Amino acid sequence: MLLGISGSLRKEATNRKLIREAARLYGGPYTEADLRLPLYDGDEEKAEGIPAKVQTLADQIKAAEAVVISTPEYNQLLSGVLKNALDWVSRVPGRPWRDKPVAVISAADGRAGGARANSSLRLALVPFRPRMLMGPDVMVADSSNAFDESGRLTGERYIAQLTELMELLKAEARRGQGA
Repeated sequence: MLLGISGSLRKEATNRKLIREAARLYGGPYTEADLRLPLYDGDEEKAEGIPAKVQTLADQIKAAEAVVISTPEYNQLLSGVLKNALDWVSRVPGRPWRDKPVAVISAADGRAGGARANSSLRLALVPFRPRMLMGPDVMVADSSNAFDESGRLTGERYIAQLTELMELLKAEARRGQGA
C-alpha cells in the first residue's frame, strides 16, 4: 500500500492533486493521510499521551510499502501542518519512518515549484532515516494551472518525471521487501 501525505489541508490543493496523480502512476492500493492533528505540545503529550490521530498516522507510515509526500511552499519552507505531523510522529515509539522508501515532491504557484520547501522537507526527514529517493525532482511550478478540470497533471515533462519517480519508488519498495 502506498501512503500519500499532502502538506496542505485544502481539499482541492494542488499538492493533494499531485499525490493522487503519484498514486495513480504508482498503481495498487493507496491511502491518503489526514494531517488535521493537534499542535505538538510536550506538556499535553506528557499528560495525555500520543493522540489517537497521531498514532493512526504513525501506523499508516509503518504499514505502507512506500510513502509519497507533497509539500506546498509557505514562506520558502515546508508547511507548518507537515512539520507538526513530522514532530508528532517522531514521538511515537517504533520509528515508523526507519528504512521506509519515501519520495518527496512539491507543487507551488511560484516558478521554482516549491524547490525550497522540497529541500526543507528532505532536511526535516533526515533524522528519521527513511530510504529517500534522490530524484528525479518533481517540483510543479505555476501549480494552479498545472492540472486539468479532473485533477490530472497536464505538463508532459512533469508527467514523465512523476512516472519515473513512482517507478523508482515501487522498485525501492520491492527491494526492501526482498523481491
